[in-house]
Amino acid sequence: MRQDSTSQLSINIFRESIDKYHLINEVEQAFENLYPPDALEYLLYRKNWIDTVQWHYEDLIRDPEIDPIEGMKLKRLIDASNQDRTETVEYIDSYFLNQFKEVAPQKDATVNSESPAWALDRLSILELKIYHMEEEASRQEASESHREKCNTKLQVLLTQREDLGAAIDHLLQDIASGSKYMKVYKQMKMYNDEDTNPVLYRVKP
Repeated sequence: MRQDSTSQLSINIFRESIDKYHLINEVEQAFENLYPPDALEYLLYRKNWIDTVQWHYEDLIRDPEIDPIEGMKLKRLIDASNQDRTETVEYIDSYFLNQFKEVAPQKDATVNSESPAWALDRLSILELKIYHMEEEASRQEASESHREKCNTKLQVLLTQREDLGAAIDHLLQDIASGSKYMKVYKQMKMYNDEDTNPVLYRVKP
């Protein structure tokens, strides 16, 4: 990955967000985004912050002794977070659609199975896996075998980051050259919509 590539920029922003979150390490902490609202960095930072908070929601809800009421509250927070995550991915794709709007696709141009923003979504989650696997690989109270096992997994994750980052950069280069074009479908999630979730529309007044 080149240092000026979109993937490397994204990794840097994601790690900045993850590091900032863990200074306090509480899901209720305030969110602050210092990047300009019209910048890609703003969207990337927001995207990863959502992922980071949700990562810790998912940890909390797996507590076998969690109070059922608190568990339901967490489930609703996770649902809202998923919706926020999806919408932010769509904002990122809108950024790229605008960036490449003047590019004329070649006659034999093809569409990718995954949009740039959904690939960046995977990269954001991957950076979280790397952060937490690094923690486990160096956790002193854990056994040596645990640390060794986690370090082996960490090396795989780091290789995956290289591969995924390169694929993202190649996709963006292909779109910029016209050999691929963007075709974005909205996710059209139904479970949060009172008009499409039967459980919700059956109780509408």
